[in-house]
Amino acid sequence: MTNQYSPKIPSCTWNRPIGLGWDKPYTVRYASNLDDGPWHGAPLGGFGAGCIGRSSRGDFNLWHIDGGEHIFKNVPACQFSVFESNGTSTQAYALSTQAPEDGSLKAWQWYPDSKGAGEQGTRGEINSINQQQTGEYHALYPRSWFVYENVFQTQLTCEQFSPVWAGNYQETSYPVAVFHWNAHNPTNAPITLGIMFTWENMVGWFTNALKSPQVRVRDDGSPVYEYQPRWGESQGNYNQIVENPEYFGCLLGRVNSDKPLEEGDGTWCIATLKHPGVEVFHHTRWNSIGTGEDIWQTFAENGSLPNYQDTTPAAENTQLAAAIAIRFTLQPGETLEIPFVLAWDLPITEFAAGINYYRRYTDFFGKDGSHAWTIASTALQQYQTWRSQIQSWQQPILDRKDLPSWFKMALFNELYDLTCGGTLWSAASKLDPIGQFAVLECLDYRWYESLDVRLYGSFALLMLFPELEKSVIRAFARAIPQGDDTPRIIGYYMTIKAESPLAVRKAPGATPHDLGAPNEHVWQKTNYTSYQDCNLWKDLGSDFVLQVYRDFLFTGGEDVEFLADCWDAVVKTLDYLKTFDLDGDGIPENSGAPDQTFDDWRLQGVSAYCGGLWLAALEAAIATSQILLNHNLGDRNDLEFQKSTYEAWLEQSRPIYQEKLWNGQYYRLDSESGSDVVMADQLCGQFYARLLGLPDIVPSDRALSALRTVYDACFLKFCDGKFGAANGVRPDGSPENPKATHPLEIWTGINFGLAAFLVQMGMKDEAFKLTQAVVQQIYDNGLQFRTPEAITATGTFRACTYLRPMAIWGIYLLID
Repeated sequence: MTNQYSPKIPSCTWNRPIGLGWDKPYTVRYASNLDDGPWHGAPLGGFGAGCIGRSSRGDFNLWHIDGGEHIFKNVPACQFSVFESNGTSTQAYALSTQAPEDGSLKAWQWYPDSKGAGEQGTRGEINSINQQQTGEYHALYPRSWFVYENVFQTQLTCEQFSPVWAGNYQETSYPVAVFHWNAHNPTNAPITLGIMFTWENMVGWFTNALKSPQVRVRDDGSPVYEYQPRWGESQGNYNQIVENPEYFGCLLGRVNSDKPLEEGDGTWCIATLKHPGVEVFHHTRWNSIGTGEDIWQTFAENGSLPNYQDTTPAAENTQLAAAIAIRFTLQPGETLEIPFVLAWDLPITEFAAGINYYRRYTDFFGKDGSHAWTIASTALQQYQTWRSQIQSWQQPILDRKDLPSWFKMALFNELYDLTCGGTLWSAASKLDPIGQFAVLECLDYRWYESLDVRLYGSFALLMLFPELEKSVIRAFARAIPQGDDTPRIIGYYMTIKAESPLAVRKAPGATPHDLGAPNEHVWQKTNYTSYQDCNLWKDLGSDFVLQVYRDFLFTGGEDVEFLADCWDAVVKTLDYLKTFDLDGDGIPENSGAPDQTFDDWRLQGVSAYCGGLWLAALEAAIATSQILLNHNLGDRNDLEFQKSTYEAWLEQSRPIYQEKLWNGQYYRLDSESGSDVVMADQLCGQFYARLLGLPDIVPSDRALSALRTVYDACFLKFCDGKFGAANGVRPDGSPENPKATHPLEIWTGINFGLAAFLVQMGMKDEAFKLTQAVVQQIYDNGLQFRTPEAITATGTFRACTYLRPMAIWGIYLLID
C-alpha cells in the first residue's frame, strides 16, 4: 500500500458522466439497419479473440464472442460491486446504473446515475450547472476508466484495458481484459472496502444454433442470415476455484463430453492477485437469474462472500454464475492498487457447418479450450508491462502540441473497430505464418474487408500492424484468379422495383468486393454481397493494385516477395478491368448502373472517381513491374511486356481524362450524365498517386482548384459546415436530387480521406475543420464506438461499426 493517489488519465479522452443519457442521439435511417442505441464504450479483448463492451453506465452489454456475430444485451450478473464502511455507516452498490429489466437480482443496490442534461462537448463535458455527477467514464482505446465520485468516501478508479499495441502480433491476440483498481482513502478515519467481481458462466452460448442459416435479401437489398446463439443454454456448466501462491480465481467450464471441441466450447476465468492485508472470498455457484440475495446478503453487510464451493453442473433450464471478492482496510491517506482479470478460451471460430478455424491466440496457449486460467495468470503477471507498452506506443502522439485534443481522442478511439468489427485472426500456418486477418465492412453489411471501403479504411492497419495488412491483400491476390459461377439475384433491383438480371457470383480475373461472410467460408468463398454485381465494378481492380503498391512502400519498400506474390493478380485484374473500355479510349467506362463504392449512385461513361483510380493504378503497376525487373523476380519478357502495355494505356488515358472531365474549375462527375455535381471524392486517384510518390495524374493547379471547390460546395455550403462534407452537391451546396441517398450523405471515412488529401495539398487548417465537424457529430451524439458509414443532416445514420472511418489514420500519416 502507498500513500499516493494518482491514476494518470490522459487529458484527451472521450468522457461522459456515469449513467448520463443522451437527449437526441442519432437514430437509424432505415428500420432494417441495426440501432442498439448510444450506450457503447471502448471494447475489451484482443484482435480476433472475441470482445466484450462495457458502456458509460457500467453495464457489460456487447458480446462479439462468436467471430463475425453481434449480440447487444445487458447481462446483470456480469458486474463489479463495491462495499464501503467507515466504521459508523456502510453502503454497497453494483456498479451499473442499469438495473435488470427482467426483474432479476432484486436484492442488489444499483449505482446512482449522473443527473442533469445539458449540451455535451466533444470530450463529453457537461455545460449545465444543474447536475449531480456520480463519476465519469473515460475512453482512449484500448484503455478506459471509471472514476467514481460523490457516492463513496473512497476515491475509486477502475482502469480497463486489453494488451493491444502497435506492432505486437502476440499479446494483441489474447482473449483477456484487465481491470486495474486504484482505491485511496482521503479521510481522517480508516475505511474498509470490498470489491466483488461476478460473472455468468457462458460456456457454450456463443455459436449459431442454426448450422445452415437461410440467406435472404432484406428491404435494403443486402443479404442477411439469421443468427440464433445458444443464449442461456448452460446445462453441464460448472464453476470451480483455481489458485496458486500468487493468484486466486474461479474457472467457469463445462462437463467434458466425448465429442470433439466445437465453437462456443472452452472456459472462462475471473481472477485477482493475492496481496498482503487483503482478504479473498468466493462463491462458485449462485443463481444469476434469481434475487441475487445468495451473494448480496453477506457482501452488502461486510464486504465478504460465504466462501461457498459447489462444482455441481447446471441442470437443464438453469444458469449459474461465480463471484470472487477482496476486502481490505485503508488507513487515512493510504492507497491500494489491485487488478482483476477476465479471460476466456474459446479457441474455435466456425463459419459454415464444419468449417472451423483456430484463433490466433491458440498459437501461444494451446487449442483444447482449457487455458482460461493460464491466460488469466499471464495477465496478472504481465499487466503492468502491458500497460507500459500501451503508454509507450500512445505517448509520442499524445505529447504532440500540433495535434488538437479532439483529434488525438478520435485517432485512438476509432481503432476500436480492430477489436469490435467481428474481427477474425486465425492461427498460424505454413502459408500464413502469422495467420489470416479480417474485419467486417460493418455490422449491417456483414462481410469481410470490402476492398473499396478499405482503400481508405486500412490506413490504421497498415501503419500499426503492417504484417496483418499484407495478409489481407494476399488473400485478395489469391482470390482474383478464382471463379464461382453460382447464379444470384442482385438486391439493388429489388430496391428500385425492377427485375434483376442473374449474375455469377465471381468472374475469374475480377477483383472480389469482399473476402466472404461468417456463415460461409471467409478467405475462400469471396464476393458475399449481392446488392450489386461486383464483377462489373470499375474501382475494385484499381483499388487492389494501389493497395499492393502502397503496402509495399509503407512497410519499408523491401518486401519484394510480397510484390511478386501479388503480381499475377495485378496483371489479371487490370486485363479484366480493361475489357470495360468499350470505346477504346483507354479508360474503362462506368455503365450507368451504380458500379463502384457509391453503390446507389449512377455514373455514366468516364467518371472522375473510377477514371482517376485507373490512371493511378496503371502508374502503380508500372512502378511495381520495374521493381520486379530490378530484382530479377519473374519472367523478364513478361514483365517488360506488361510494363510497356501499361505505359501505352496510361499515355492514351491521361489526356482523355482531362479532355472529358475538366470543366475549368473541377472535374465533372462523369462524361455522359451531364451532371454539374461536385463530387467530394472526385480526385481519390490523384491523392493516391501523390501518396505513393507517383507522377500526378492531373496538373497540380487543377487538383488544388478542384479541392477548393469541393471544400466550399460539399462542406462549407452544405448545412453551413456543421456535419461534414456531403458526397456530391451542386457548386452552390444544393442537392441535384433532394431524394438522392448517397450524394447527400456525409460518409465519415470519405471525409477523413478528403481531409488527408487537404493536408497533402497544404490545406491543413481546412482539413482539421472538416475532420472536427465529423468527429463532433460522432462523439457528441451517441455514435461513439459504433461509428457509422453515413450520417445525414437530419440526425440519422446508416451502417454502424464501419471499417472506413479508420481512414483518420491517413490524416495522421500525411501530417506526420
